Formats: sequence, structure tokens, C-alpha cells
Amino acid sequence: MARLHSKRGAMSEINVVPYVDVMLVLLVIFMVTAPLVTPGVIDLPSVAKAGQPKVVPLEVVIKEDRSLSVRERDASGRIVSDRPVERGDFPKIFKDPKVPVLVAGDKNVRYEAVLQVMDDLRAQGVERVGLQVKPKQ
Repeated sequence: MARLHSKRGAMSEINVVPYVDVMLVLLVIFMVTAPLVTPGVIDLPSVAKAGQPKVVPLEVVIKEDRSLSVRERDASGRIVSDRPVERGDFPKIFKDPKVPVLVAGDKNVRYEAVLQVMDDLRAQGVERVGLQVKPKQ
């Protein structure tokens, strides 16, 4: 008796070799053209030396026991005043939203306490809030 071969098994297989070849060619094309594409360059206008007076920021100091104090400095950087405050006193202290404020947290203070003070300052309308750090020596 003659055996009949079924062609169904051979028809269900897909030859992926041509697809892999096409993907490798596309990969090479993208690798060659990617460095040639230059990002948009922004040409900023230049001005002479700015004549704006330097605004000395206020400092909110968070101590290790989570107590707060507000420190003011003069233009030369010397401390003029350093007074303890509560978070509820922020509306009385930070009346001008244009004055920048630096938050100086002790390195042993939880990060959450620093974020709470920053959130309170933003809620008072302070536009520029930054973190004060000590540069490595």
C-alpha cells in the first residue's frame, strides 16, 4: 500500500529568516543615521551685564529636633537675625512671594519634614523655594 504524505504540516510553518534579515538591515540603517540627526539648537539672545540688584534669600532652618528658625542675612552673607518660628507663623513672615527662600535641613532630619516645610512655603505663595547644601571641602 502506498503512503500518502500530508502537506498540511509543512504549510503551517512560517519561515522567519527573511523577517530577521529585514530587521537586521533596518537596525543597521538606524544605527548609521542616528548620529547624523542633530537636535534643535536654541540660540539664546545675549545681554550685557544685568543691572538687577541681588536679592538675598531668607533661610528656613530645620534642626535635628524638627524645630524651625528663620535666618536673615545681609548682602555680604553675614547673619543679621536668627529667630525660632512655628509653621503657623509662615503667613506673617513670608508676605512677599518674590523673595526666594532656602530650606536648610539638618542631615539627620527626615526627608518628610523638609518636604512639609517646602509645601507650606508653596502654599503661602512663595515662588522660589530651594534647598541649601554645604559644598564638599
